[in-house]
Amino acid sequence: MDSRPTTDQVMEVDGLSVTLDRELRIGTLRYLDCTGAFAACACQALGGPLPEPLHAAAFVATANRGEIILAWRSPTETLVLSFDQASFSKLEIQLASAADGCMVDQSGGIWAVRVCGPRIGDLLLRLGATASIPAVGEARTSRIAELSVLALCVRAGEVLLLVERVYADHLLEWIRATIRDS
Repeated sequence: MDSRPTTDQVMEVDGLSVTLDRELRIGTLRYLDCTGAFAACACQALGGPLPEPLHAAAFVATANRGEIILAWRSPTETLVLSFDQASFSKLEIQLASAADGCMVDQSGGIWAVRVCGPRIGDLLLRLGATASIPAVGEARTSRIAELSVLALCVRAGEVLLLVERVYADHLLEWIRATIRDS
């Protein structure tokens, strides 16, 4: 059963667009050591390094995989975001037998809100604080709309807000009220 919010998910005002991204697959790489066997296997499977602390990066892992976004979440956790279900599943299979870590599909538990436009900073400042506004290449966890939200930016003019599913409606309603009030 799809329990995603049923309210209109596209909010647009001059200089700002906000959408609940229903297609993005989100996984968590959990490992004991960022230099251990699992991390090395993940780097090989992804075709690139895990992000440094507080960073995020987008890259094309292979020709058929499309864009992969990696976001640092903690010293022992990296988020993997992808629009390609087949590649996401293939990555899960590749990492299933690796020692000292695992990949957990969080697509049903973590949802992404895509915020685009030149007024992103204004919105995030009204919802949180300056600490909640990531620069390009950053992944920041902070309080937004009184929730713990990971905000990541891999390209100028676009921020993804990652929030636990149970709080998605709350976040979207705060955004909607803030946009109406601007």
